[in-house]
Amino acid sequence: MLAAAPPALPHTTDDTTLLIAVLLSIAAIVLLITRLKLHPFLALTLGSGLLAAVAGAPFDKLTSSFATGFGATVSGVGLLIGLGAMLGKLLADSGGANIIADTVLARSGRRALPWAMALIAAVLGLPLFFEVGVVLLVPIVLLVARRGNIPLLRIGIPALAGLSVLHGLVPPHPGPLVAVDALKADLGITLALGLLIAVPTLVIAGPLFARVAERWVGPLELPAETTPAEAERPERTPRFGAVLATILLPVALMLGKALVDVVIDDPKATLQRIFDFVGSPLIALLAATLLGMLTLGRAAGFDKARISRTVEKSLAPIAGIVFIVGAGGGFKQTLIDVGVGNAVSVWSSKWHISALLLGWLIAVLIRLATGSATVATITAAGIVAPLAVGMSSTHAALLVLAIGAGSLFFSHVNDAGFWLVKEYFGMTVGQTVKSWSVMETVISVVAIALILPLSLII
Repeated sequence: MLAAAPPALPHTTDDTTLLIAVLLSIAAIVLLITRLKLHPFLALTLGSGLLAAVAGAPFDKLTSSFATGFGATVSGVGLLIGLGAMLGKLLADSGGANIIADTVLARSGRRALPWAMALIAAVLGLPLFFEVGVVLLVPIVLLVARRGNIPLLRIGIPALAGLSVLHGLVPPHPGPLVAVDALKADLGITLALGLLIAVPTLVIAGPLFARVAERWVGPLELPAETTPAEAERPERTPRFGAVLATILLPVALMLGKALVDVVIDDPKATLQRIFDFVGSPLIALLAATLLGMLTLGRAAGFDKARISRTVEKSLAPIAGIVFIVGAGGGFKQTLIDVGVGNAVSVWSSKWHISALLLGWLIAVLIRLATGSATVATITAAGIVAPLAVGMSSTHAALLVLAIGAGSLFFSHVNDAGFWLVKEYFGMTVGQTVKSWSVMETVISVVAIALILPLSLII
């Protein structure tokens, strides 16, 4: 259970002062991250203190909301991020990712390869963080481009799109998880709707846009081929069916819970109680991680000690992510407690702007300023959280997806992902903007274009 929020901090009732407090705090966070290169955790912490101070909170209460929000977010989301990292590391080290890729590619013709790469990226993107997915997929993309004499971007863009769409729209990735928590949305419904939006978005931003990007950028020279060290290879590889079942298990359990909740709708029913338990995010990811130790680790010839080391090594790289997410939760709680959320509710009603569009726009602005999709999602979710009160479960889920879509808008030079893609694909800054940055914008715009009309139907 998440910790209860503290009583709202005393603050001025002047909405203008609240607006100034929000703008100053966000500007401070942006400057600290982009100009002073301060870690986002520290920037969000200082920004929260500035927000509370400008909003008129007593000096001895400046950090109370931040600490409560940090603890609540880490306790609710940190465990899931940790389990997802463990599963992703097992998938990578066991060779399971290569098995998925090799199997799909072996059954694809030349014309179908862009679609196959999008499918591979989407499947692998379910349990993997974006950066890990890029590291795993780029060698496969380069290998396929060489063997098939295919332009690099024709298959590279679909692979990147698959990873990015899943990263922004589908739990259990950190951004969507935090937004689900902040908006009190149903995770199963968010997951189902996220997959529904993700499929057409991936088709447009992946294989279809790849043709356009290929013409804009022109031919790219393939980087020199590298061969992984023998010591990094597992003794044997797991089976394709076992790998796929392990990856899809948490998705199936969470979707099953959402379906049973809709069909049965009786909290006392035994079947619904069972699915409520096994379909909860913590249990679903825990089950997949434990299963992965057998279907991935043991199947790759890992002994108990190596499985333990693999799981242990998975946690160190995510420490920064957990702290950023926690600090975002603290900033979100401070926004709520000083009264910013209520003010946003009033402003949105005066402006007659859709909550979904407002959430998307706020996420877009923060993404452009900070370069971080996770920071954009966390901050936007905190600002619009009061608008989700009283929403139906489907509309709350769509608000989560709208914010996630906005957080992907136009990645540029202040985003680490921009430089990661640039270096791996050997592109110039201009070529990266024409391909990667525009692809991210296409994902964001297509997703919100699908979300808004869908909100009128369901």
